[in-house]
Amino acid sequence: MDKQFYRTLLILVNDKDVMAKVHSYVSARVEVLRNQLEITQDIEKICAIQGAIRELRRLETLRDEVIKGAE
Repeated sequence: MDKQFYRTLLILVNDKDVMAKVHSYVSARVEVLRNQLEITQDIEKICAIQGAIRELRRLETLRDEVIKGAE
């Protein structure tokens, strides 16, 4: 991704209310996925759920990533 793209995202990540809602969403989705992880026995599904959790966790650091990319 280029610097200009990151700069377009600055308005999103600098809004504290928006980011608070993103963090709430991440927490809720991670909880749902953890529950699925506890009952899933298929190794492929376990890997997919773990990957989904990892991507959601990246959203928690989105602000830092965007600011760094926009520099």
